[in-house]
Amino acid sequence: MIAVPAGRVMLSDRRTQRSWSVEVAPYRLGAFPVTQALYARVTGLRPSSADGDQLPVEGVSWWDAVRFCNALSRHEGLTPAYALHAGGEDVAWDPAADGYRLPTEAEWEHGCRAGTPGPRYGPLDEIAWYRDNAQERVHDVGGKRPNPWGLHDMLGNVWDWCWDVYDAEAYGTYRVLRGGGWFDEHWSCRASVRRRSHPGYQVDDVGFRLARTPAGGSAGRS
Repeated sequence: MIAVPAGRVMLSDRRTQRSWSVEVAPYRLGAFPVTQALYARVTGLRPSSADGDQLPVEGVSWWDAVRFCNALSRHEGLTPAYALHAGGEDVAWDPAADGYRLPTEAEWEHGCRAGTPGPRYGPLDEIAWYRDNAQERVHDVGGKRPNPWGLHDMLGNVWDWCWDVYDAEAYGTYRVLRGGGWFDEHWSCRASVRRRSHPGYQVDDVGFRLARTPAGGSAGRS
């Protein structure tokens, strides 16, 4: 987990032509997407289409990611961040909990940019697996250059689930995905790109990475 400093990030949505500013409190973010080895160690499951301990876990839904966060928190003696209600169709987040959680999309973009001003934190071929260089497959985490804060695979390889609802009025419970994946064109692998999907969606280029709120802190929310 990498300590990410506080800051402010400007989010934007091309569909609605809307932009909004979010203050981000200090937090910790996984240096890599969750790997298949870690996911299997905690859950006993290997849902991915490809097979490899250091490959990012994929084929996981937003709900799978939330449940994994709680399971890993309990395994390490931390306070789970999420309370799942009866029937599994609703979830509440405790921003003060010290357990693992999904990043907000503001935290994700702030971490991805790492203080850099452009759409990417480096030349795309050096930092990301995407359609032009991935040979139509997922790759081990950490194979490309990290951003200035030490975060790998923020762009390309697999999309990251984020906590946020995309647009409740237009898309109901659909959640935000960030970062682009191994099958995406270069224009999808930019810090500002937002994608959405149903929280039950599972596909071979969507995974997630972990976040944590520092002890005694409270996470900023977008």
